Amino acid sequence: MFIDLLPLLMFVVLTVLLMAGFPVAFTLLGTSLCFGLIGFGWGFFNLLPLRIWGIMTNGTLLAVPLFIFMGVMLERSGLAEELLDTMGMLFGRVKGGLAVSVVIVGALLGASTGIVGATVVTMGLLAVPTMLKRGYSTELACGTVAASGTLGQIIPPSIVLILIGDIVGVPVGDLFLGAVLPGLVLVLLYIGYILIYARLKPASAPTIAWDDGQGLMWSRVAKALFPPLLLMVGVLGSIFAGIASPTEAAAVGAVGATCLALVHGGFSLKMVDDVARSTMQLTSMVFIVLVGAAAFGLVFRGTGGDGLVRHALGTLSAGLGPWAVLAIVMLFIFIIGFFLDFIEITFIHVPVLAPVMVDLGIDPLWLCILIAVNLQTSFLTPPFGFSLFYLRAVSPPGVTTAHIYRGIIPFVLLQLVGLLLVFFFPGMVTCLL
Repeated sequence: MFIDLLPLLMFVVLTVLLMAGFPVAFTLLGTSLCFGLIGFGWGFFNLLPLRIWGIMTNGTLLAVPLFIFMGVMLERSGLAEELLDTMGMLFGRVKGGLAVSVVIVGALLGASTGIVGATVVTMGLLAVPTMLKRGYSTELACGTVAASGTLGQIIPPSIVLILIGDIVGVPVGDLFLGAVLPGLVLVLLYIGYILIYARLKPASAPTIAWDDGQGLMWSRVAKALFPPLLLMVGVLGSIFAGIASPTEAAAVGAVGATCLALVHGGFSLKMVDDVARSTMQLTSMVFIVLVGAAAFGLVFRGTGGDGLVRHALGTLSAGLGPWAVLAIVMLFIFIIGFFLDFIEITFIHVPVLAPVMVDLGIDPLWLCILIAVNLQTSFLTPPFGFSLFYLRAVSPPGVTTAHIYRGIIPFVLLQLVGLLLVFFFPGMVTCLL
């Protein structure tokens, strides 16, 4: 009887420790080791190395450090700053145009880097002070920057999609294609909201006069816009055309970002050292969490946890149908996103829930995109939204946590609208395949 309760006790202990503030990686691994010894005895240590070896030799996951390197290199080279400045001048005459330019730059940086922290910090340092100086509402400025920074989680190439695809067993190239339209829909929803807001409250989202003295030339726009677009075409185009695998395309992106840094003039040995160190730290964080999650999954399945979940969801499906069960699962992921970040949800809950949903007849590709869009909200929902933490750390004086929380509410609702659109119109995911 006690052994049957081990999976439930594991989740309870893990949740309590995470809420108490213990590091995710050590909490996962420590909980797994303790319950593994209880459930399997010392023989557990014969099983764990094989599972870890399978992860570390997975060629698909090699794309993670390469995409991280690409993103950090672009962020440190100054290309993001120039792109944001130029887009702000280009859309300045439109009511709310500066906020619209932040969304567009967020989408471009997301498609170029896929790293939320780098995007939010960069735009928080550059865009928020400028928007406040130009008379923008504090809530609109903070909400726009925080939400735009999360677009890299759904717009390919996305590290989230790589991890989810590896867990569920869906080709990463198909996921990238399937995420294109949902990502664009979110961008359009953000822009539409900003334009409507600016129309209803023009004093909170004013226009910016075209300063001819600054000599805004189309050549400057092209210089700022074409490099990230060229990198996107090189990375995503090679995947979509079937020329390269995601891992090979990630290598192309890393080399391309380095070349752009050389051309832009921000390249130096010190910058390369900083980029390499940041890449090593972020990659180590992802993989140590992945190892802990693999150990947790090994114990959870070995003690019959997947059978319990399968039985519970199967019972719900018999009474409500698979679509209703999918809606409940999406609601569950959204709620736990208030308390856990995307890595924890991806590595702890997705391996348990996704196989059961696929067995119920849910298209795995569509399911992965639904989960990815849903996980995007975890960056914005308090109290543990990482995008909110990043923005608060770099906000100018006078911007409070309350301003940020009020500002992100409309964008969280827009993300839920995007999730509902993908839920009710699966063709958005499959039409490009």
